[in-house]
Amino acid sequence: MRVREAMSTEILSVGPAHKLRQVAQQMSARRFGAAIVDDADASGFGIITERDILNAIASGLDPDVAEAGEHYTPDAICAGPDMELTEASRIMIRGGFRHLIVIERDQVVGMISVRDIVRARVEHPVDA
Repeated sequence: MRVREAMSTEILSVGPAHKLRQVAQQMSARRFGAAIVDDADASGFGIITERDILNAIASGLDPDVAEAGEHYTPDAICAGPDMELTEASRIMIRGGFRHLIVIERDQVVGMISVRDIVRARVEHPVDA
């Protein structure tokens, strides 16, 4: 099975100046665990996750002041849509990631999460 068969094509994109509360509200409203940070100054694609926001708030930062650009992962590890799902899973396990941005021809085409992989494996068992 390939990443394109399991990934979500719905994505949330935020800017680096978005406040953490704004990002968290958008992620919560859309039930997303991560958002792409569209930072013109970065060389690759960035990602901010629930965990990034949680860690920032737990360290005492004010979510109405702290910005996404201070807490996201620039140059995030990405997957291609034709990558085998097993390989994407290995990348996630090795890196401790729960989300990968999916890139095709230098464009974001989706995101894949651990939940997407589990859903795909349950709906299309390998051993079936």
